[in-house]
Amino acid sequence: MKDVLKAMEQRFSTRGYTKEALTRDELDCLVRAGLQAPTAANRQEVHITVVNGGDPVLREIEEEKNKKSGIQDPPHNFYYEAPTVLFLSAEKKFSWGSLDAGIAVENISLAAEGLGLGSLIIGCIKDALSGDKKDYFADALKLPEGYAFEIAIAVGHKAAEKEPHEYSLEKNVTYL
Repeated sequence: MKDVLKAMEQRFSTRGYTKEALTRDELDCLVRAGLQAPTAANRQEVHITVVNGGDPVLREIEEEKNKKSGIQDPPHNFYYEAPTVLFLSAEKKFSWGSLDAGIAVENISLAAEGLGLGSLIIGCIKDALSGDKKDYFADALKLPEGYAFEIAIAVGHKAAEKEPHEYSLEKNVTYL
């Protein structure tokens, strides 16, 4: 696996995947990376639902997202046809659950890069999964009782490349 600093430097949001499925070992590595993330008060409340890219629930989520946003016939779906999408949920009543899920999804993203895979962290479906159909989608994604969707990540073999984003130390950092 790549050095973690090198993975951070080289990682980019992948918006194009091959049809090649992830192996069980790759999936297990990604899930472990997410579960190894630190959580507030060591609550370990983050739950991961692994969904195959061909699962019909993804099409339903896409339709609901488009309905909520007013988009018709987008050029791609929200997960860019990745072979796998991981949905992270957390306890509804735990105020740090969204932060914990964000930390876990970054771990998954870096693990994917370390495995030579691409990933795309997905937040654009939050309204669809927390709107009128939230109970339906919670059931379809088999979220544990009392849990709510927080964030998702698409993962697969890269079919697209791009340069990682630029940043400015002068603009984005203040040392006191």
